[in-house]
Amino acid sequence: MASAAEQMAANLSWGALGKATDLRQRIFFTVGLLMVYRLGTYIPVPGIDADALREFMKQASHGIGGMLQMFTGGALGRMGIFALGIMPYISASIIIQLLTAMVPALDQLKKEGEQGRKKINQYTRYGTVALATFQAWALAASLEAGSLAHDPGLFFRLSCVVTLVGGTMFLMWLGEQITARGIGNGISLIIFVGIIAGIPGALAQFLSQGRAGNFSPTVIIGVMVMVVVVIAFVVFMERALRKIHIQYPRRQVGMKVYDGSSSHLPIKVNPAGVIPAIFASSLLLLPTTISTFSGSQTGPIMSTILAYFGPGQPLYLLFFTAMIVFFTYFYTANVSFKSDDVADNLKNQGGFIPGIRPGAKTIDYLDYVVARVLVVGSGYLALVCLLPEILRAQLAIPFYFGGTSVLIVVSVTMDTINQVQSHLLAHQYEGLIEKSQLRGKRRGNTRKAPTRR
Repeated sequence: MASAAEQMAANLSWGALGKATDLRQRIFFTVGLLMVYRLGTYIPVPGIDADALREFMKQASHGIGGMLQMFTGGALGRMGIFALGIMPYISASIIIQLLTAMVPALDQLKKEGEQGRKKINQYTRYGTVALATFQAWALAASLEAGSLAHDPGLFFRLSCVVTLVGGTMFLMWLGEQITARGIGNGISLIIFVGIIAGIPGALAQFLSQGRAGNFSPTVIIGVMVMVVVVIAFVVFMERALRKIHIQYPRRQVGMKVYDGSSSHLPIKVNPAGVIPAIFASSLLLLPTTISTFSGSQTGPIMSTILAYFGPGQPLYLLFFTAMIVFFTYFYTANVSFKSDDVADNLKNQGGFIPGIRPGAKTIDYLDYVVARVLVVGSGYLALVCLLPEILRAQLAIPFYFGGTSVLIVVSVTMDTINQVQSHLLAHQYEGLIEKSQLRGKRRGNTRKAPTRR
C-alpha cells in the first residue's frame, strides 16, 4: 500500500506551480542567471582575429575542441569571455574528491561537518583558479602560434588570461547562486544549457546536408530514432537500482519496546555518473588536440598515433571502452560508494544484512555486489558512449554528438524535475497544515462561553 507521501506525489499537477510563489521565484531567478551566462558567451576576448579563429575551430572540432565547444555552449568557437566554461571547476572538484578519498587529512576534514565542507570548497576554488590560469595561458599561446591574435605578445597573453580566468570564476559564482537561491544544481545547469544551445544549429546543419543529398532520408530518420531510443535507455538505466535488504533489531527506549524494522540499501547501476566518460574522452582525444594546435609540425610518432588512435578507429574504440570500465570501477570504489563507510554507518545504526555479519563480512559482501552491478553499469556507459562515436565516424555527422552529452542532459533534466516536484510537494504539505490550523481556530471560536452565575 502506498504511503501518504507517495499518494500526494502521485496527485501533484503542474497547475499547482501557479500557487507555489517561492518555487516560481526560484525558477525565474534560475532562468535569469542562465540568460546572463548565454549573453556572456557572445562577448569576445579582446585582440582576436575572428575570421582566422573560425577557420581554426573547424579543424579543432574533430578533437577535444568539439567536446569543449559542447561544454562551453559555443563560447570557445567565438572565443568569448566564458571560453573555458565551467570545466576547470569540474576538474578541480573531481581532483579534490579523489584526493579526499586517498589523503587521510582531507578525509578527516570531510567528516568535520559544515566547517570541513567549507574548507574543502575553498580548496576547490583555489584549484579552479590554478587550472583556469594554466589552461588560459596555454590557450593564449595556442592563439598566438596559430596567428589568431591581432597584436601577439606578453600584453595579449596577460589580458587573455585575466579575461578567461575571470569568466570562469564568474561562472562558478553563478552556479553557486543558482544552487543556493534557484532550482537545481547550478554547475550542472550551466553545462546543460551549453549543450542544449548547440542542438538547434547542429540539427539545422544536419538537415540542410540531408537536403543537399549528403545523407539519405533513411539515415536521417534512423539517427533521430536512435537518439530517442538512447535517451529512453539512459533514463531507464539511470533509475535502475539494486536493493539490498537491511534489517534493524528490536530495541527498547525507556519502558517501550519497538519491533524490528526492515529497509533497503539502494545501489545505482551507474554510481559514477558521467565522470568516467568525461575522463576517458578527454584522455583519448588529447593526441588529436595536440596535433591540431601544433599545425604542420606533426612528427612521425604523432602521425602514427593519430593513424591508430584517431576517433572512430578500432584501437580508439577498444581503449575508450577499457578506460570507461576502469574509471567506473575506480571512481565508484574511491568516491561515490565506499563500502567500508557504508558498513560502518549500518553498524552504528544497528542495522545488518540478513545472513551477513557486521564489519568485515559486510564490507566484503558490499564489494561483491557492487562489483557485479558495475559489470552492467560500465557496459551501459561504454555502449552509450561508443554508439554515437561509431555513427559519427561512419556517417560523418557534422556536429559533435556523443554519449557524454546525452548522459548529462538526461541526468540534469531528471534531477531538476525531481527538485521541482519536491518543492511542489512541500508546498502541498504547507497548504494542508495551514488548512488544519484554520479549522482548529474555527472550531475553537464556535465554543460557547461559560455562563456566569
